[in-house]
Amino acid sequence: MGNDTEILETAVQYLTNEVRPRAQEIDREPEALKKALDGLCALDLMALKRPQSYGGPAIGEHSFRIFQQEVARTSGSLAFLQTQHQSAVGMIAKSENAALKAEYLPKMGNGEKLVGIGFSQLRRPGPAMMTAKPCPGGYLLTGSVPWITGYTYYPEFLIGATLASGEAVFAVVPLETTREGSGSIKVSEPMELAAMYTAMTVSAEFDNWFVPDEKVAFIRPQGWIQNNDMINIALQGHFAIGCAQAGLDVLQAAAEKRGFAFLKDAHQRLASELEACRTETDEAQAAIEQEQSQPGEETQDVMEWRLKVRAWAIDLAVRCAHAAVTASSGAANSLGHPAQRIYREALVYTVSAQTTPIMEATLNRLMSRA
Repeated sequence: MGNDTEILETAVQYLTNEVRPRAQEIDREPEALKKALDGLCALDLMALKRPQSYGGPAIGEHSFRIFQQEVARTSGSLAFLQTQHQSAVGMIAKSENAALKAEYLPKMGNGEKLVGIGFSQLRRPGPAMMTAKPCPGGYLLTGSVPWITGYTYYPEFLIGATLASGEAVFAVVPLETTREGSGSIKVSEPMELAAMYTAMTVSAEFDNWFVPDEKVAFIRPQGWIQNNDMINIALQGHFAIGCAQAGLDVLQAAAEKRGFAFLKDAHQRLASELEACRTETDEAQAAIEQEQSQPGEETQDVMEWRLKVRAWAIDLAVRCAHAAVTASSGAANSLGHPAQRIYREALVYTVSAQTTPIMEATLNRLMSRA
């Protein structure tokens, strides 16, 4: 596919020329979103972190985050949908199941194999929502998955289910209502969401569903998802940064159209703050990568810093979207106006992958500006 620079140039050209002009349609019509997703598949952009041994391109972490920012900048629905599959690619690539990797990874860049994710239930306190019981040749899955994005787009998803030991089994399962033997899967109707509805988010009920060992990616220790959330505090901020840039694009267009000095000044000041936030988010992410290569004890100060950076990105997404609404006047209240869509997308990035510490950090930042 070429080096990171060439890949990003290809992606940005597609997003700018094909996705951005249709962003409003993509936000409202599932078929338009499917076409946008097919475009990423046609360019082999759906498995950017895939190892070279399975087809690559294994782009660097920084380049991948730029890609995620640019997708969020052009279409929140497409960003929300494609990142589920990109995450599945990264997780399957870490599997010790060589047969599963050989079956899936070579076909995950061009859309031959499309896989979502569904393991947010592992975050929920109390009794496990989704359990896995060992049986000959695999596991029996029973319980609920509250959030799965990509219904009708992704035939399968990577599920997380809790063992009696507290460990979690991750396996590829169908994303459809189906029955096999004494087991069944029942998928809900798509949720009526205020933003990114076309990405088709559903819940699912599993009853005694058999998943064979061949479809098991790995087993993770108890508390894995909480540790993973700590690592990803800054990572998820890249989507908010892309959303903030989308708001600034609308603000800049309004400033050029109306010629008001205060609009130009607002754009300049917010753009400067966004660049500072982008830089600090990159620094926070780089620190995580360094820790992973040189494990050590993380200080409370470092954790607080990451939380503040994430809260800053969230705050900026909302403020830049609000600035776009303000600069667009009454037209922003139309479902057909980009400012309205971006404002709703900022809501999603406020709560995506939210943990209690992120919630607290976000509210603390909002209160500090009062």
